[in-house]
Amino acid sequence: MDGRPPARRVGIKDVARRAGVSTATVSNVLNRPDAVAAATRGRVQGVIDSLGYVRPERARQLRGRSSQVLAVMGPDLADPFLAALATGVERAAGEADLGIMVCTGPHRPADAARNLSVITSHPVRGAVVTSGEGVERTVSALRRNAVPFVLADQTAAQDAACSVGIDDVAGGQAAARHLIEQGHRSLVYVRGPDRLRQVSDRRRGALVALARAGPPAAALRELPCSELTVSAGRDAGHRVLGLPRRPTAVFCANDLPALGVMQALYEGGLRVPDDIAVVGYDDIEFAGSAVVPLTSVRRPAVAMGRQAGRMLIEDTAAGGCHAHTHVVLQPELVVRRSTLRAGRPPSVPASG
Repeated sequence: MDGRPPARRVGIKDVARRAGVSTATVSNVLNRPDAVAAATRGRVQGVIDSLGYVRPERARQLRGRSSQVLAVMGPDLADPFLAALATGVERAAGEADLGIMVCTGPHRPADAARNLSVITSHPVRGAVVTSGEGVERTVSALRRNAVPFVLADQTAAQDAACSVGIDDVAGGQAAARHLIEQGHRSLVYVRGPDRLRQVSDRRRGALVALARAGPPAAALRELPCSELTVSAGRDAGHRVLGLPRRPTAVFCANDLPALGVMQALYEGGLRVPDDIAVVGYDDIEFAGSAVVPLTSVRRPAVAMGRQAGRMLIEDTAAGGCHAHTHVVLQPELVVRRSTLRAGRPPSVPASG
């Protein structure tokens, strides 16, 4: 015990007194964080964290549990995968006559503070939290404010929370195995930010496929990609064109950079797949409608969102008194023209 009062006894005046600010400043940190200087905001938030302050609106909600809204928290709604996952959560909510609200941008501290303020001050039943930067900070804040949550597109420790993930190692393995079966031995992996576990898992799967096929792991060269966007992929594609030993295939950690890579290859006068084959990941809607339809590893985003939503509804209905469930979904390789060399058949699914 550290002698601090229980979270339910801590009020806004306690936070203000400890931080040396007015109660109005604390209120602004909670409701309008952009209106407070960064140094002051950080000091107040640190006190909130250390005291375990729970907003009174949230305390009333915890007693009532009458909310009809689920929250979905993710990095960017412009990401087609997040949009599909939110659709799945919406379907689960609809089955229970509930609605959803979507909060994006938790990888930016200011956005995270604003989103958490909305969730903790309104009658939100719970949150589905997707992968991305700032997840640990978001989860910590949700726990501190006693907001039930389920992790989506990531795994959790057995006693931490319910979670729904995808076997991205199997997905990366399927993508690389398909390229090997198409006769490729010189591969480049256009990866995303190293901090994303999914990116490293897909790389690991590709290395497993290469090891099993015979070529050394060194046959997989890597190009960093700061973001999983089309523009970042276009930049990576130009770097592929400048490599002293040009690869015969490119495996991208996401469909958006894969589409950018193909744009750069065409600008450089190369043909896909005749000169270079390209594989993406996620199988977003645009993958199949590209000028050269993109081979991609399909992740069941809608099914994942629906499963996560159902878990959250069951969790809150049980008052959080249940054993946490952890589900791992399998990806599926969808073969299209961007990798199919004449006379070679498509390869087996990711789960094979």
